[in-house]
Amino acid sequence: MSIAGGLYRAVERARQVGCDCVQIFTTPPRGWGLPATKAEPVGASATRKAATPASGDPRAEPLPLGDLQVVAPISHTTYLINVASPDPELWGKSLASLVAEVLRCGQLGVANVVLHPGAAMTASEEAGLQRAVEGLREVERQTRGVPVRILLESTAGQGTQLGHRLEHLATLLDALQDEQRFGVCLDTCHLFAAGYALTKPADYRKTMKQVDELIGAAHVHAIHVNDSKQPLGSRRDRHDHIGRGLLGLDAFRNLVNDTRWARVPMYLETPEGKDGDEDWHVVNLRTLRELRD
Repeated sequence: MSIAGGLYRAVERARQVGCDCVQIFTTPPRGWGLPATKAEPVGASATRKAATPASGDPRAEPLPLGDLQVVAPISHTTYLINVASPDPELWGKSLASLVAEVLRCGQLGVANVVLHPGAAMTASEEAGLQRAVEGLREVERQTRGVPVRILLESTAGQGTQLGHRLEHLATLLDALQDEQRFGVCLDTCHLFAAGYALTKPADYRKTMKQVDELIGAAHVHAIHVNDSKQPLGSRRDRHDHIGRGLLGLDAFRNLVNDTRWARVPMYLETPEGKDGDEDWHVVNLRTLRELRD
C-alpha cells in the first residue's frame, strides 16, 4: 500500500479493502531512501494528527498499526539496493541504504524487511553470492541489537539477478547462520517465472518439497501472492491478478490450503486499479479467500 500522505495512510488503505496485513515502502521504491531518524514504534499511542507532520516528511512519523488492527507489517527495500554488486561504489551505497532501512524499521516496530538478494552483474553467480554474504554480514554488524529480520526474496531471475534458484537462498542462509536476523520471502510469480511449477498438485508438492529441503519452511516468514503474465521458466517478472495470469486459480488453491503456511502472512503485489467499480485489491482478496477449503 502507498504511504502517500503519511505512513499510517497505508494502514488505513489496507483496512479499507479488507487486508489483515500490510506491506509498505518506508521510502520511495526507486530512490536511495532517507536516513533513519527517531520515530515512535508500532502501537504507539500517538494521535494521528501527531503522525502527520506539516512537512509531510515520513521520516518523523510513527506507524500506529496496533490502533488499526492490521497485523504483520512488513517493509520492502528500495529496488536500487544491490548487496551483490562487484562495483565498490554501488555496493557501499547499497549497504548504507539497507542499514538505514533496518534502523528505520526498528524505530517503527516493523519486524521484517524484504530484500532482493542482488545481481552479480559482471561477476559470476558464486562471486555474487559471496559478495552478498559479505555485505549482509556488515549490515548485521552495523545494526546489531535491532529486532528486524531481513527476508531474502525469491526472484524471477532477470539478467544476472540472484535468488531465482532456491539453492541461492539456501547458500546465503547457510553462510549467514542467524535465523533471528535472516529469513526468506517467497513470491509465487517469481517462483513460476524462475521455473518452479505450482499449478498441478503434484508439481506444487514437488516445488514445496524443494523449499522444505533446501530452505526449511520455518525460515519462510512471508509470501508474496501474485499471478504471472509470463510463462513458466520465462525469468521475466510481470505480476498479474489472482487467477487472471498463467499460474491460474489452482496454484493459489494449493497455496492457501497448505497447512505449513497457515501462520505465514501473505501479501498481494498485484497491479493497482479497478475491475469495473471494484478495487482490484478487494477482488483479489475475495478470490483468494474463496479458494480456502
